[in-house]
Amino acid sequence: MTEAFQLDTRLAADCITVGRLPLSLLLLLNDARYPWFLLVPQRAGMTEVFDLPSAEQQQLCHESVHLSRCMKQAFHADKMNVGVLGNLVPQLHVHHVARFSSDPAWPGPVWGHSEPEYYDKPRISERLAMASDWFGDELEMI
Repeated sequence: MTEAFQLDTRLAADCITVGRLPLSLLLLLNDARYPWFLLVPQRAGMTEVFDLPSAEQQQLCHESVHLSRCMKQAFHADKMNVGVLGNLVPQLHVHHVARFSSDPAWPGPVWGHSEPEYYDKPRISERLAMASDWFGDELEMI
């Protein structure tokens, strides 16, 4: 019997679910200080990109590059930080963070910098609308 995909409980607690792409679940990290999205391939038991079959590695790359390009343009980011760490959450997930020389953690990492500032409902709606525009019909909103 094949194990069903389930989102890690820590990701579920820290993020707002945006929708489903062909491979990945698109999440918004609930910290309004940073434009920060995550892609989580909807495959059970995956911890590394190389765990995915080749075609799914390519699909993840496509989704990641598209998300990064859209974020950089939409937010006028100085730099896009894209990372696959998994030290605390082993489930395969890819962080996409738009960075600015004026952000609170610059030039260091955003992880563990300080307490998050949670989104209010209007800003969540704004971010969801942006993501919908970026991916169009490719994104199934949840």
